[in-house]
Amino acid sequence: MKIIMYSVLAEERPYIEAWAQKNGHEVTQITDDLTPATVELANGYDGIDIQQTIPTKDPIIYQKLASYGIKQITARMVGYEMLDLDLATQYGLTVTNIPAYSPRAIAELGLTQAMRLIRQLGYFDQRMENGDFTWNGMISREIHDLTVGVIGAGHIGGATAQIYTALGAHVIANDPVHNVELAPFLEYVDLDTLLTTADIVTIHTPLTDETENIINAKTLQQMKKTAYFINMARGGLVDTQALIVALQQHEIAGAALDTLADENLFFEHQVTPDQIPADYKILKAMPNVLISPHSAFFTNTAIKNIVEIGLNDVVTIVSGKKSANALN
Repeated sequence: MKIIMYSVLAEERPYIEAWAQKNGHEVTQITDDLTPATVELANGYDGIDIQQTIPTKDPIIYQKLASYGIKQITARMVGYEMLDLDLATQYGLTVTNIPAYSPRAIAELGLTQAMRLIRQLGYFDQRMENGDFTWNGMISREIHDLTVGVIGAGHIGGATAQIYTALGAHVIANDPVHNVELAPFLEYVDLDTLLTTADIVTIHTPLTDETENIINAKTLQQMKKTAYFINMARGGLVDTQALIVALQQHEIAGAALDTLADENLFFEHQVTPDQIPADYKILKAMPNVLISPHSAFFTNTAIKNIVEIGLNDVVTIVSGKKSANALN
């Protein structure tokens, strides 16, 4: 079987090569994203595996893949909002994602950033850069005294709840599905209760029409002025301008963001200062804001699982079988 993988990272290559050798398939690795200009590279292959956040909704992509005899698109990531499932279905393409490759990887970075915010290390850094090594006004709370609100208690949200519970925090969650297996680690509540109660609000939902800008001026105003907001999911879940205003007006205490709504313009790329969006610059200048370049998933365990689960799904579907990760 011949498989082409788009947007391959250097860190993925050893795992791809090991999988190909073990399973006896030919895997071509390219660094390009799947676009109308690069879709022709898939001609002659049996399956396709992609990883990208840029939109992939041009009908020509789906039309050409189908004309090449390809039956699937494997997205080796959790989010799949960049794909058009209706077009995929129209052209007989089964789309799969990877709903869980290492939930702890993302949960752990969320915790890391939350702990840094709680201990006000950004403010300490700012003071120390100016020669001020005093502690006045910088007293912190301890994690076991806090209530953590998890919006979206799926694989990653569930792992997040377990970690915070292990540290002694009280965890509440909002999710339309109540998973009984998470009962020892969290208490389900409505969204309003979560927003008004939690000391840390961490979001782990997919980006859909229903969840876009779910964190907005109204929901930010519902949060405690002492609350911290953590987004390790998708930038489009947050109204960035509303978040900036909330931070500037001290409606919340701080934020940690692994993703921004306009991240496709610069995240995962090397850019010049004039190419960096104004919203990023405003947020980055705040001592109570932490930003990472959508790297929460980037651990050795996660990369290995991403590669293997994705390629296994390609083989499953090309072989005429059904994948548990099919989205359409």
